Amino acid sequence: MKRQRTIYFNDARHYYLFVFEPPMALEDAWIPIDECAGTSVDTFIYGVARGDGLFYPSKVGLRFRDDTQTFEAAPSYRVWNNMQSLIDRGLDPLTVLIDRAHEKGMDFFASLRIAPQGASDPAVSSREGGPGFLDDDLREHNFLILKELAHDYPTDGIELDLAAPPGGSPFLFRDEDAAEGMPVLTDWVRRVAEMARSRPGERAQVGARVYPTEEINARVGYDVRTWIEEGLVDYVTPMIYAHMVVDSNMPIDWLVEATEGTNTSVYPMLAPYYAGMARRYHTREWATPEMMRAAVANYWDMGVDGMYTFFLKWPIDDAGRTVLAEMGDHDLVKDKTKHYLVRRRTDMSDTVGYDLPLPLEIAHDDIGTSHDMDFYVSDDMEGDADRIREVRLKILIADLLADDRLTIKLNGDSLENELCRRAYGSFIDAYWGQWLEFVLEGVRPRKGRNVLSITLDERAKGVIGTLVVEDAELIIERHPFPSRFGPG
Repeated sequence: MKRQRTIYFNDARHYYLFVFEPPMALEDAWIPIDECAGTSVDTFIYGVARGDGLFYPSKVGLRFRDDTQTFEAAPSYRVWNNMQSLIDRGLDPLTVLIDRAHEKGMDFFASLRIAPQGASDPAVSSREGGPGFLDDDLREHNFLILKELAHDYPTDGIELDLAAPPGGSPFLFRDEDAAEGMPVLTDWVRRVAEMARSRPGERAQVGARVYPTEEINARVGYDVRTWIEEGLVDYVTPMIYAHMVVDSNMPIDWLVEATEGTNTSVYPMLAPYYAGMARRYHTREWATPEMMRAAVANYWDMGVDGMYTFFLKWPIDDAGRTVLAEMGDHDLVKDKTKHYLVRRRTDMSDTVGYDLPLPLEIAHDDIGTSHDMDFYVSDDMEGDADRIREVRLKILIADLLADDRLTIKLNGDSLENELCRRAYGSFIDAYWGQWLEFVLEGVRPRKGRNVLSITLDERAKGVIGTLVVEDAELIIERHPFPSRFGPG
């Protein structure tokens, strides 16, 4: 049956085994659980591998660095020695986390990247031109690890991480093998589902991370609809690993529709960043609670069954705990200020073919073309008008001059009569661009889908540079007091 869940994920590495000095104190071993305890998080998911070894003492797979105690850097030294320090005291590192999660009232799922593992022949990888998941031994090895996690540990479920490629693992199939591989993978998922549900005692849940669109999944060999129709997975999580920018507009209607009337739930992934380090004139910047709140509200509005996030700023601070506290309850985000973002591309989204509207380039001679981008707003702009204090639309345009002439419209209505403030485009290089900030009074967004349109009417005389629309953001500030003075 469908179930509402609020999920936090730890990959075992970056904010855990990588950072603590061995020997690991039990209090440090509990931190991944304890840092989200007391929030709305009711399910903890732990990534047990990254492809070069398992982060627990497996009997069927290769533990990380168990084949050699040679370490290329401090993090890998800490990983092996932290695990070993617990094992030397008679403690299984994975069981320590499972027991702590249950003690704190959370379900515990083990997540496995479905990929060549540490004991696999490197030549089998699709990245090396090998057969990938068409290889019988590779499928069997991943199956046995999952069986161990479901049958030999008191987990509540297992997660098939199928959205890690290409940022975290190779694709399961070469492009030319995806069609042949699709039924092979589906048969394997059937086998995993049967294994998980036939364990002694309570059945284990099975979840799957998949890509945001049906087209991307089909292209790489994932028949997600069949998995849902046959009840092979208890939940799906749309996401792209290493595309870490918060996306409050993932096109997941197809998943909500496909799971309607089934026992499969939809838990979209809330990526944690506002900007990544690869972005020009930026440093890594985490999304604010207002940005995450907008994504949470949108996805509740779209009909999902729960929320899932990871990689919040660590150690998790008050802002992070606010996110974790609010994301499990639609009522907690409905009447609060939200910061909506138009979706922005990254190298990883481009690699998997996830088409996103920003950044948008407008050539100096591209005159009169309306460039449209859509975004979703969950706020009831009419019904809650008295509780909306201010609405601001912010647009960052690189190479913009005051002498450039633009037409900017929201849902077909021009913003020419709205108050517009300008600000420097970057704290690193102020000359790089300009923020346009419109205070929307006469023209406002609507609940649901909105379209922002930008047209270049005239470039400043003699300028042949390209304008680049880098960001478009909508801030809806709420307050319980009336937004107008005088009688209602």
